[in-house]
Amino acid sequence: MTDQTTIPRHHHGDLRNALIEAGISLLEEGGLDALTLRKCAARAGVSHAAPAHHFDGLAGLRTAIAQEAFDRFAASMTAAAKAEGDSPRARLRGICRGYLEFGLKHRGLLETMFGVPAEDILQEGNGPEDAASYMILRDACAPFVPEGTQPEVIEFQVWSLIHGYTLLFVSGRLGCLAPERIEDGPFEQVMALLDRVGDTTVT
Repeated sequence: MTDQTTIPRHHHGDLRNALIEAGISLLEEGGLDALTLRKCAARAGVSHAAPAHHFDGLAGLRTAIAQEAFDRFAASMTAAAKAEGDSPRARLRGICRGYLEFGLKHRGLLETMFGVPAEDILQEGNGPEDAASYMILRDACAPFVPEGTQPEVIEFQVWSLIHGYTLLFVSGRLGCLAPERIEDGPFEQVMALLDRVGDTTVT
């Protein structure tokens, strides 16, 4: 697909979102290297100077795209959790599945989301716990936090597990080059580690 493919020129007064959608489509097709202000403007069907009225350069556009991507990321985890089952353990596994599914389907967005400084995405004065996607993780981990343990301990264990697996999987570093499905890698075997989340038994 070339840059001649454009979003309709009539943006109903919402050119900013049209430019974000144009940027997302470029990322989905060609990754970070494909995203430029000029290409984004061309894809949206506007002059190359138009993005300057809405974003502080390419970094500003990436931040806006990352914000939108995190919303879609949260929706992916929520939908997968509902499909997995009603028990706390099933919900936790479902969130991890939704995390990986998003990364597998939207590699350019995943790279953008975690390539933009958190302080640029979150509103001033807020911490990571205020992000919708993090709150989804926090709520799913809450049933497994042992008494007297800081919630972040369990949250960071689960986050490190699924985020690390996702990055390794989508990059083909688990012996599955160009994976297209979750089943192309050892997802179930790795996620079996979730069965030990919150287990304080010493063996």
